[in-house]
Amino acid sequence: MKIKFVILGFILIALSSFKHSIIDKKKNNIYKTVFYPKIQTYIESVKKDFNKITNERKKKIKKIADFIKVKKSVKEKINLLFICTHNSRRSHMSQIWSTVAAEYYGVKNVVTYSGGTEVSAFNPRSVSAMERVGFLISKTGINEKNPIYEIKYADNEEPIKAFSKRYNDPTNPHNNFCAVMTCSQADKACPNVNGATERISIPYEDPKAFDGTAEETEKYHERCRQIATEMMYLFSLIK
Repeated sequence: MKIKFVILGFILIALSSFKHSIIDKKKNNIYKTVFYPKIQTYIESVKKDFNKITNERKKKIKKIADFIKVKKSVKEKINLLFICTHNSRRSHMSQIWSTVAAEYYGVKNVVTYSGGTEVSAFNPRSVSAMERVGFLISKTGINEKNPIYEIKYADNEEPIKAFSKRYNDPTNPHNNFCAVMTCSQADKACPNVNGATERISIPYEDPKAFDGTAEETEKYHERCRQIATEMMYLFSLIK
């Protein structure tokens, strides 16, 4: 029995040392996220599409980059809140891909959020679209109408938690953040976002229009790829 406790003690010490080693490496900027292979391949693919982003959208994305650069220069937390109507498709995709992009380019202190003007659920079609490109997604909690999902993109990173909520939900920042409007409807419904330092609109077409059609999978893939491309481009601007 004593031997078992000794072995268990060594294991706990080793795990604690490993965790602190990762924290130290992150602080010293020598830690690197090891993405799942399928996601890594997808990232390298979308980077080749930067030239497909229109100049008009690049100008808007640069405004978000400018916000990030200012916060980074003064070593402040970089809060990005992505907003659409139902917080079910585009805003979640944007939150997830911006987290991945920040990790890929090594931009520290970035915390991403999402919210809507209404509450629904993280749409299963969006979940499937993200799974197809390599994310490991599991459903947690007991609320079947609006479940909490955990999204993994690397074994050595904490999962992203995703569920539908209003943009002013207690889990979202209420000041000192950049509000990124990801749909035109929410853009019109929220001309002002209380507490936002910046409010920037980069609307995406809603794949919901193709739900239940033969084009459904293609359109969700298209939106996922566009958002991934633009979020990767955004963080490529941060030096």
